[in-house]
Amino acid sequence: MRGRALLRILGLFCLWITAQAQMKIPPETVQQWAVVLSTQLRDLTTKYSGSLLLQKKLKDVESIIKVVDLDGGDLVKKFSDEIEQMLGSKRKSVKRLAESAEDADLYHDFNATMKFDYYNSMLINTADEDGNSVELGSEFPLEENEHFNKLLVNTLLSDIQIPTNVYNKDPNILNGIYNSEALNDVFIANFQKDPTLTWQFFGSSTGFFRIYPGIKWTPDSNGVAAFDCRNRNWYIQAATSPKDIIIMVDISGSMKGLKMTIAKHTINTILDTLGENDFVNVIAYTDYVRYVEPCFKGTLVQADLDNREHFKQLVDELHVKGEAKIKNAMKESFKILNEAKLSGRGSMCNQAIMLITDGAMEDFESVFEESNWPERRVRVFTYLIGREMTFAQNTKWIACNNKGYYTHISTLADVQENVMEYLHVLSRPMVINHDHDIIWTEAYMDSVLPSTKELFYTKAQSLLLMTTVAMPVFSKKKETLSHGILLGVVGTDVPLMEVMKLAPRYMLGAHGYAFLITNNGYILAHPDLRPLYQDGKKLKPKPNYNSVDLSEVEWEDTEEKLRTAMVRGETGFIRLSIRASVDKGKRPLYLVNDYFYTNIDETPFSFGMVLTKGHGSLIFIGNVSVEEGLHDLTSPDLSIATEWTYCETDIDPSHRKYSQLQAAIRYLLGQEPDLECDEVLLQQMLFDAVVTAPLEAYWNALMLTDRVEPGVEMAFLGTRAGLTRWMRYAGVETRVANKRRLTPPNRRFLTATDKDNLFTVDHFPLWYRLAVENPPGSFYYYPVNDRGLQYVIAVTAVTVSSKGKTAMAGAIGLQMSLDMLEKMFWAIAKQPSDTDCSAIEGVCPLSCESPVSNPHPQHHFFYCEKLQTHTSSCLLLRISTVSWWTTMALFCCPKRGVSSDLWVSAGGS
Repeated sequence: MRGRALLRILGLFCLWITAQAQMKIPPETVQQWAVVLSTQLRDLTTKYSGSLLLQKKLKDVESIIKVVDLDGGDLVKKFSDEIEQMLGSKRKSVKRLAESAEDADLYHDFNATMKFDYYNSMLINTADEDGNSVELGSEFPLEENEHFNKLLVNTLLSDIQIPTNVYNKDPNILNGIYNSEALNDVFIANFQKDPTLTWQFFGSSTGFFRIYPGIKWTPDSNGVAAFDCRNRNWYIQAATSPKDIIIMVDISGSMKGLKMTIAKHTINTILDTLGENDFVNVIAYTDYVRYVEPCFKGTLVQADLDNREHFKQLVDELHVKGEAKIKNAMKESFKILNEAKLSGRGSMCNQAIMLITDGAMEDFESVFEESNWPERRVRVFTYLIGREMTFAQNTKWIACNNKGYYTHISTLADVQENVMEYLHVLSRPMVINHDHDIIWTEAYMDSVLPSTKELFYTKAQSLLLMTTVAMPVFSKKKETLSHGILLGVVGTDVPLMEVMKLAPRYMLGAHGYAFLITNNGYILAHPDLRPLYQDGKKLKPKPNYNSVDLSEVEWEDTEEKLRTAMVRGETGFIRLSIRASVDKGKRPLYLVNDYFYTNIDETPFSFGMVLTKGHGSLIFIGNVSVEEGLHDLTSPDLSIATEWTYCETDIDPSHRKYSQLQAAIRYLLGQEPDLECDEVLLQQMLFDAVVTAPLEAYWNALMLTDRVEPGVEMAFLGTRAGLTRWMRYAGVETRVANKRRLTPPNRRFLTATDKDNLFTVDHFPLWYRLAVENPPGSFYYYPVNDRGLQYVIAVTAVTVSSKGKTAMAGAIGLQMSLDMLEKMFWAIAKQPSDTDCSAIEGVCPLSCESPVSNPHPQHHFFYCEKLQTHTSSCLLLRISTVSWWTTMALFCCPKRGVSSDLWVSAGGS
């Protein structure tokens, strides 16, 4: 048993230490200590956990259960179909918004003198000194809404956000806002048809942003509304097709000072308009051509976040010198774009050159005749930098004769608005052809983060991310069709947590999981994606958090077979041997995982699912009556996984007030027949409640009829259906209260803040995962340092068998104090008073109550030293830290059946 192996190692370690200290204790004595401690520890954990009773109850019901093999291929298809259906409903909502916005514009005549009051999200509910509403700041009712992150919202109206640098009474703005009022009814109708919808919005090409439900917009610390919808990735992707971009920047001597500062800002702003489906390179030129990144010479690179940030750093280091020669740089740019098109390495769509200069003096017409005319398939956009207009005509000619756009940027404040113009030009073919391509963005962080530190410790950080589905809105007026007018972009956010709930945890088992990636190989959702870091008391997104490649987390896929197949949108299966880690990387697990994957139709996403070979591929089905199960669901010390979906409470607003347990009970009682519930999970929950109910009576009986050992703190169990029972034994509160005087933090084990030890949307509890990887019936012991409070967890798995198949039914365990374990060992290791001390130096007979003296500080060891001293108890092996002496014990004993994995499990912290 693992417990015996642990104690055998402890005994050997004690022997080694005492030998170093010249204290001769016979090996047979140490072996006897280990045997006695092993027996006492096993008996104690078995008794107070009730593991034998639970295993017996499961054995008694084996005749009425069946163990089923999970078919990964069928499961991945079922889950992906449900995800496709869910995302399809979001897509339909966006289409309805686009149609309504286009119709509203079609029947609206522009009014240059329009005066129109609207709800400005920055000004609503704002009064002047006399208590009157300020202009555009009328009363706008707001109330807290659980569905929208408990924010104050108005679900009957949308309101308008306008960037500070946009005039809020501009006629174009007022006409657009007036037009888009028609979207209010569609917003509400969409939300009624699909109550799982979150934010719906319309981003106008003129800069205003209509959002539903309406909210109070909070400016930044400087009182500025810096948010501009036209800079958002969803807007840019929807407004244009994928594109290949060469940015050419003039770094000749004439560009020094403010001109170069403006030019660098212009480059960075252009880079910010690019996404994963675009390709880019940056060339700086004087009298010669210079690639800002020599490694990218002659090619295009994907405009992902890493590459964009890399370009920005290099651009910041540019210095001016020499004389500008545009001709060679232009030839090089056309050459790159032409080779990309011929080789199929770029986007295979739009191509453009962005020329940033303070003037073009050369004869460059021959370059266009040779490389771009007459087809003009590469557009050239020109940005004239500075106040000087001497060469404006030449710069404008270049753009106009290559289907581009010319802009003059004289100040830093002009950059943003002028750069955005190229998007409207690139969108014209889409507008003229009326191509309503729907786009889905990569994962990104919702701007509304819960302000709790516990969020940082959850394993489901990746599920805080969102994706957006968006669609362009065009003018359908006959007089503007040939010009191709983009009105804006409509969209809605889709929380990835809601998507991943469609692959329920209980079906995937203790180590199984589901994940989503984009067609670029980037992760949308994965339990090993950790997008946040803690900066003091605040949580912040990590740099490049949304451009983490699948190969970076599934690194055992060394040949990238899994990644390649999923990027291609294929359906299939692959088996990999995995070394996983739990408990914040301290405890390794060696697993064989089966990966099943398929594409999600009508999206650029692929869905993957993992089942662990063996117990992860089996599930048992039990059956009890609803009446019997409900009777055993009412215990105050029973809970179910709050993050799992037993019943869908978000569809009907009247159901949002119920917890999952409340909703399940009301559904089973027939009080809420309209609830949509997972019948399989509910049936398994009822079965588990009945089978585990005797443990509650058993634990209570121990408290009432037996003297509970001091230091035995809590018994607990968990089942695959997410059901948890626990019993806090009497006397615990007093001991913990005394302990708090020294260590203020409260014990969190099995509380709502202890995410690692609860059933969550993306993982089973730590103790459950450790238990199922060890022989059923054999307890696994590991120490915990809970913010200064130290204790030990002992846990074992329980199983159920049918027709030769054995499935994991759950895990059961005990929490006990570290002090109890120390005292148990000290009592066992005390030498009898009649010990022969004639050949022993120092204190004899030995006892943990005896003082230890030794003239050599480096040999000052004794097996029962206090944990707080420099020389920790060999029993505990520095249970709070892994020391050099632990390593020595492992090194000295490899041929004696010592398991280093066990040591990591027992002593790693």
